[in-house]
Amino acid sequence: MQRRPFCHALALLPTVPLVTLAQGSWPTRPVRLVVAFPAGGLADVMARVLQPALQEVLGQPVLIENRGGANGNVAADAVVKGGGDGHTFLVSSTGIESVNPFMFERMAFDPARDLQHVALLANSYLFLVTRPNFPAQTVEEFVAYARTQPGRLSYGSAGSGSTPHLAGELFKQDAGFFATHIPYRGAAPALQDTMGGQVDYCFAPGIAFQAARAGRLKLLAVASRQRAPIWPSAPTLAERGYGNVLADTLFGVYAPTAMSAEAVSRLNREINKLLVLPGTKTRFAELGADAMAITPVEFKSLVQAEAKLFSAVVKARRIQPD
Repeated sequence: MQRRPFCHALALLPTVPLVTLAQGSWPTRPVRLVVAFPAGGLADVMARVLQPALQEVLGQPVLIENRGGANGNVAADAVVKGGGDGHTFLVSSTGIESVNPFMFERMAFDPARDLQHVALLANSYLFLVTRPNFPAQTVEEFVAYARTQPGRLSYGSAGSGSTPHLAGELFKQDAGFFATHIPYRGAAPALQDTMGGQVDYCFAPGIAFQAARAGRLKLLAVASRQRAPIWPSAPTLAERGYGNVLADTLFGVYAPTAMSAEAVSRLNREINKLLVLPGTKTRFAELGADAMAITPVEFKSLVQAEAKLFSAVVKARRIQPD
């Protein structure tokens, strides 16, 4: 499977402007960010946008490790079990606590007990995109065609229980058609197979923009309450009569509960200072994401509200792990 377009896109991303800040006693060694999705996915790209500036302000190398699988559980479990050095953090969608406990019968860790909130990175829009030769140019045409193809269409997602998967299930339910779900280990490989025609469509974050502009995908709509400023021509699915298809994705940084308050406070402070920089906000917006600089307490409150929405979808659609 070719991932060259995404690697090329990463190389083209400029670094965040550096800010010189006084260093505290933490960190005393390299900081490790374990990203819960493969390289090229939105969580990975955002982490790499922040990486150079974080290294500067923390005075230590910031290492990024990708561990996809089980909607974030693989990476989260690695951080919980192997993050006792006080310098290892998880970068993941909030589905690890708003979806996974309701989808998996057993988990090797308890998000509420074993993880603490450090910093929210962004709220990301999800876009309905199709293979380039899909016979529809609008949402109305898409639904009309899908209803004539029962069992013949397929859609990819970032994995069972991911927000792209939830968006796909909500869309099928609201629009009254059937398509087979094909789970991947992240949004990037699902998007690659949509471009290649192995699946018919998917819900993807802003990493789809480059391919859509080049005609390698069709971008039909956004699964949010409002249109995305970076792609204002894409209507919301609610505008087209599918008001229940709301699947914005939150991405954030977590730490093991044993992480010191000093480390959590310092990393939250430094990340938030970077998130409000115009350069960071612009780069996140180019990826279809709104940077959000908030406290760990506010982060936790947002996820609790999200869990009420997504847990209901998991139960209603009987979503199971891969």
